[in-house]
Amino acid sequence: MHDTGTGSTGNTAQPSRRTVLAATAGVTAALAAAGPAHAAAPDDSRLRAIVSRMTLQEKVGQLFVMRVYGHSATAPDQADVAANLKEIGVRTAAELVAKYRVGGIIYFTWAHNTRDPHQIADLSNGIQRASLGLPRGLPVLISTDQEHGIVARVGKPATLFPGAMALGAGGSRSDARALGRIAGAELRAMGIRQDYSPVADVNVNPANPVIGVRSFGADPRAVSALVAAEVAGYQGSGVAATAKHFPGHGDTNVDSHTGFPTITHSRELWEKLDAPPFRAAIAAGIDSIMTAHLMVPALDGSGDPATLSRPILTGILREQLGYDGVVVTDSLGMEGVRTKYGDARVPVLALKAGVDQLLNPPDLDLAWNAVLTAVREGELTEARLDESILRVLRLKSRLGLFRSPYVGQGGVDRTVGTRSHLAAADRIAERTTTLLVNEGRLLPLSRRRHPKVLVVGADPASPSGTTGPPTGVLAGALNELGFTATALSTGTAPSAAAIAKAVAAARDADAVVAATYNVTASSSQKALVEQLVATGRPVVAVAIRNPYDVAHLPSAPACLAAYSWTDVELRAAARVIAGRVKPRGKLPVAVQRADDPEQVLYPIGYGLSY
Repeated sequence: MHDTGTGSTGNTAQPSRRTVLAATAGVTAALAAAGPAHAAAPDDSRLRAIVSRMTLQEKVGQLFVMRVYGHSATAPDQADVAANLKEIGVRTAAELVAKYRVGGIIYFTWAHNTRDPHQIADLSNGIQRASLGLPRGLPVLISTDQEHGIVARVGKPATLFPGAMALGAGGSRSDARALGRIAGAELRAMGIRQDYSPVADVNVNPANPVIGVRSFGADPRAVSALVAAEVAGYQGSGVAATAKHFPGHGDTNVDSHTGFPTITHSRELWEKLDAPPFRAAIAAGIDSIMTAHLMVPALDGSGDPATLSRPILTGILREQLGYDGVVVTDSLGMEGVRTKYGDARVPVLALKAGVDQLLNPPDLDLAWNAVLTAVREGELTEARLDESILRVLRLKSRLGLFRSPYVGQGGVDRTVGTRSHLAAADRIAERTTTLLVNEGRLLPLSRRRHPKVLVVGADPASPSGTTGPPTGVLAGALNELGFTATALSTGTAPSAAAIAKAVAAARDADAVVAATYNVTASSSQKALVEQLVATGRPVVAVAIRNPYDVAHLPSAPACLAAYSWTDVELRAAARVIAGRVKPRGKLPVAVQRADDPEQVLYPIGYGLSY
């Protein structure tokens, strides 16, 4: 969640919790013997020796994971140089590493880090060369948010999988493990060794504006099983998985990017609902856990966000749950962590709470110097820094970064976006599409009875690296399946003129597919579907984000949930519509009635087939 801009769900209904819950180099040489990734515990004496030789400034830097603009570590585009100078005071990633000795760098699409797999590998190698070439240089832990579904930083030609809620609809632990294994292998081939995934939040609130389909679902046991499976897949491929957002972000109607959410669960409810996926991740050997910028009064009555809460991070996560891996903050540029304290206090308080990695502060120089000053003035001890640095170095050693920090272009060619990986993603997606309504057995559509198909509806900005727009992807997929399909974008808030144009076009078609995106009671998308149904043409509604849309579309004779508008999920939905595969997905969340949110319209586990 690092200023991802993934947007609001748009669902404003507020069903009660009760209703939902009821339904729901020198150093490299010194450590060359550390062994392969995820081998036995590294030699702590060697790692401690490294820590003992570090200067205080180097120790402070090792705790930070920072963004940087540019496709190259040493020769970014001039616009990226300007952005770096403005935000960080350096020109390049190499200068960032040299000045602040940061322990990690996070890749973003908007920072122009992820143009294509070969460029990403070159950037990773350039960052490692810059750091390892310094006195007492250490390998850098490069990370990104590659959740799949609606949040992905590395796009085509890398393999993109269905997102978490789609996986929840598929319900297959082996599919979740395969996703982690394949996606992890591709990230590692590009030099990315830490993935901020999986999302371990249990999404029991349909109005959640920031998690939603990024969660596996609303059943803690089901979420726990899929989290553990995905962790095993990623870490079996030599990439650190990261369970997020502790202690749980699934029951909020406030986005922590822009506000300060509060979770009102009792301690007992937290233990039953939010804790199980994190317990499962810890039992699976999770390498890192990300904190949440929200308040949980039942766990800490101070009013502090969890990221800054010693009772939550040390008392519960470390001492009660027994976790001794790396704890990383969510982005320190998010409003949820900046509301109560200034940007200079936040990193110091996070370290005092028990954090090991400080992610993406809005002002690195301010944050870095604040930690340095806190140690010099005695608020933080150097021993406290050493504790976190040792955890970070253990992780780097376990990932093989001391032994093999660089990647080869041949590995990119052999691993990223291979035919077998893409086919696996398609097969997994086919098992996730969920059929919720099928009156009169309208689906599957017949090429003989419905040869001409009009695809209309919402065309939200395509998730990173996918083809888009969704209506075009759906139409293209239906054309490949033997239909004659045309696309007509009507947007997420279609005007009366756009609706009239779609209705006129529908009269020329044999069937209509309408892509919907977060429909509400007052949404003009609802009016679009109603007027299309009134033409007498068969209408198939496909919810391309939240499955809750179906509650607002009672007139549609057929409704599917695709859980995202990425290519792989849209193509799978097209194959279901065409009858090429049968729908197999089951709702991983409950859908409440639109007119009475206290009543469940479709329970967890609901799903039709042919």
